[in-house]
Parts: sequence; structure tokens; C-alpha cells
Amino acid sequence: MTAFVLLAVVIPDQLAGALGAANTGVVNGLGWYYVLIVVGFVAFGLYAAFSQYGDITLGKDGAAPQYSVFSWFAMLFAAGMGIGLVFWGVAEPLNHFATPPPGTSAAASDATLAQGAMTTTFLHWGLHAWAIYIVIGLAVAFAVHRKGRPISMRWMLEPLLGRRRVEGWIGDVIDVVAIVGTLFGVATSLGFGATQFSAGLDYLGVAEESIGLLVGLVVVITIFATISVATGVDKGIKWLSNGNLVLAGILMLLVLLLGEPLFVLREFVQSIGEYVANFVRLSFRTMPYQGVAGETWLGGWTTYYWGWWMSWSPFVGVFIARISRGRTVREFVLGVMLVPTLLTFLWFSILGGTALWQQVYGGGGLVAEDGSVSTTNALFQMLEGIPGGTIMSGLFLILVVVFFVTSSDSASFVVGMLSTGGDPNPPLGARLFWAVMEGAIAAVLLWAGAQAGDLTGGLGALQTMAILVAAPFSVIMVMTCAATLRALHQEHRRRVRAEEVLVQRELEKNVGEIVEQHVAGPH
Repeated sequence: MTAFVLLAVVIPDQLAGALGAANTGVVNGLGWYYVLIVVGFVAFGLYAAFSQYGDITLGKDGAAPQYSVFSWFAMLFAAGMGIGLVFWGVAEPLNHFATPPPGTSAAASDATLAQGAMTTTFLHWGLHAWAIYIVIGLAVAFAVHRKGRPISMRWMLEPLLGRRRVEGWIGDVIDVVAIVGTLFGVATSLGFGATQFSAGLDYLGVAEESIGLLVGLVVVITIFATISVATGVDKGIKWLSNGNLVLAGILMLLVLLLGEPLFVLREFVQSIGEYVANFVRLSFRTMPYQGVAGETWLGGWTTYYWGWWMSWSPFVGVFIARISRGRTVREFVLGVMLVPTLLTFLWFSILGGTALWQQVYGGGGLVAEDGSVSTTNALFQMLEGIPGGTIMSGLFLILVVVFFVTSSDSASFVVGMLSTGGDPNPPLGARLFWAVMEGAIAAVLLWAGAQAGDLTGGLGALQTMAILVAAPFSVIMVMTCAATLRALHQEHRRRVRAEEVLVQRELEKNVGEIVEQHVAGPH
């Protein structure tokens, strides 16, 4: 990790070029593979939930859930999506509207393009993303809460590889990959989030965007995250996640009521129908007949997202496993897969739907004459079109900070657990070290990019590296699916045998009582 940061500082252009070429090769060459295995992850999650394994408890039999339903949803939602919802809530639907997927009819109306934009956005942020997290989360939760193993990635492959192998170098490699991938992803998000926040301040005329402002924002966010992670899961992280969800809900409701509520609600219902109706077709879309244009589009969107979610899965999966003790397999899968998906769809329908209404029916202005979309400022441009937009822009900036702090402190907690042998409550020093490390990496790479004339150049290289890490890690995820199914099958057989023994004992007891009564009765 240190060597990578040094290379990004010393030769940012050369590193970005090399990683970009490697990323293009991986995404374009393995796009079909990413699409196929992610569909498999969805099938894996649904099978685990609705099969005979669904009532297995992730913990001792009869154990109560560790957290309330609201706190559980709030923490997994904030860790799983976080700042991406704010960044892409308006920008992604607008981008798909302005530049639809190759193969879209040139004669398509604006209404058709807008509907397609929402359906494509739902694909990228829906069941597939959360199914990727479920693969890791369910495996780790079963190993930790049911089998009593330390909170470590290595134990999810124990049913397949055996205990001796996962305790050896193979397990070490798995944990190291998880730590590096988490640091790559979180440091990148911190940097890009600071970029969006500073762009928002500049757009609102509060402060001019500069490298000093960017680094200062990273430092401030890191300080808040350090304070939060120091208090642990039950205080800082839980409180921030709950507050995060409440603030996001309030802002979402304000945009709905002050914008176009009837249109948005109708669009929300219809987009869910379009998503469900086209789920199989979109899930397997690889665009072989669109040639280079199809490869380029997929590499920039769908397969890029699948790689990005996989690179985040160690962090999110371990974290949601940590907070899911006492849930059944069915509760875990349906809770993680369905509820956040519906909330995410509602978020995109309100923010993205309002923006699309403004673009199609409200006079436009969100898509430039050349067809480009200002991804960083799209949210603030949309808010300008509704009453109280300036005030809400400030509140959304606060939401950005809270989302970042929540993601950073959650990631620091997870890396602390992985780096201390699976301690569920890692030492304070380890948690603080990783929180500071994430912020330092983001700040250094932002500074390096500024020196090279591109504020996000170093972070772009880091982001690309995270996607590349996902390629070999995807093999581990496929193995994890097989290992988890084996573990669940063995546990189910054990429970069936235990129930048969109890029934047999009860039968023998009843027969014995009947015999005793017969012997003791009148002759």
C-alpha cells in the first residue's frame, strides 16, 4: 500500500496510464464473467433465504438480535451505500438520459429515455449490489456467530479448505487482500467525497475550490471519524448511522414535497415494475452486438459497478456480519437485500426523478448543449429548481459529511478487526491508526494530483486499483458461495439428527411410562 502511494506521488501519470490499460483489459475481457457471477450471487442469496436453511440462526439457537431493526438497517445502509447515494442520486439518471446505452433507438422519445435511465440506475444499485455483500456477510456471520470463529475473512472458506489451510498462509492472503481492498475503496471515497463537497461550496459561492480546501476537508472528516470509531459500534457508529438515516429521510421527503410529488410517486411505482419486468434481460446484458461502443459503456457502468461492489464487499460484508448476530439466515438475506434496495429505489426516484422531470418538462438546463452532465454539481443544479434549494444544498452538504464519517469509522473498525486476528472489539490504537491512515492516503493522493494538474488523478489510480483487486477476489467469492452452502447443509443435517434423537428419546420415555403403568396396574 505504501509503495503504491509513493508511485502515485512520484509518477502519477505513468501509474494512471498503466492501471488504466490494465483496468480496460480486465473490465472488457472479464465483463461477461462479472455479469454471470453476479447473477449467481443473487441466486445464491435467494436460495439460502427460501431453502430449508433459512431458519438457521446466525448465533446460538434462540439468541436475540443484537440490535433493533431500525439501528440494524441504518448501519448496514450507511456502510453499504453511503455517500454514493448523494453523489449519484441525481447524476446517474441524468447521465443515462443524456447518453443512453448503445443499442437504444435513435427515435426514442425523451420520456422513453428517461424511463430507461431510471431502470438502468435501479439495475446498478439494486438486488445485485446487495447480493454481492450478502456472499461475504452471510459466510462471515455464520462462521463468527454460529461457529464461534474470530471475525476474519479466512474462516468463510473453512468448510471448503479445512481449518489447517485457513489458519495458514492462504488465510493470511485472504485477510491481507481484504484489508488492502478496504483501504483502497475508503480512501478513494474520502477523496472523491471531499472533491464533491468542495465543488458544492464553490457552486454555492461559499468557498473557492482549491487543494488546500480539499486536504482540509479530508482532515476534518478524518478527525470526526476518529472520534466516532473511538467510541465503538454501540455508540458513535450506531448513533451516526441512525442520525444519517433520519437526515437523509427528511431531505428526501422535502425534495418530494417541494418538487413534483405526484410525478415522482407514479414514476417510482412504474420504475419498480420496469425493473422487475426486465430483471432477467438486464441482468444478463453484455452487448455483444454493439461492439466497442458496448464494451466501453459496460466498462464505464455495469461491469465497473460489479467490480466496485466486489472491491467493497470485504468491508461491508464483515461489518454487516458483525452487527447481525441473532438474525436467521432468512432475516439476514431478505433484510440486507430487499429493504435497502427499496429505500435506494425511493431515493433515486425522488432525486433522480425530480431532475428528469425538470429536464424533460421543466425547461431543461441540467444537460448541457453538448449532451454532457456536470456529475459533481448535478445535485445542486436540481435543488435550484425547487423552493428552498439553497438551504437544502447546505443540508445535503452536511449529509455528505455524515455519510463520509460513517463510512470511514465503519471501515476503520472492520480493518481493526481483521488486523488484530478477528477481535470483535479491536484495541483503540488499531482503530485510530486505520482511521488516520485512510485520511492520510486520501490527502496525499489529492495533493499529488494537484501537483500534476489533476486534483483526482491519484485517487483515480487508487479507484482503478480497487477494481483490479476485485478480479482475483471474485474467485474467492465464488468459492465462498460453495463453502457457505456446504456449511449450511452440514448444520441443517446436524439439526435434523438432533431433532431425531430428541424424538427418539421422547418416544422411548413414553413407551417406558406405558410399560411401568401396565406393570403397576391391576392383574
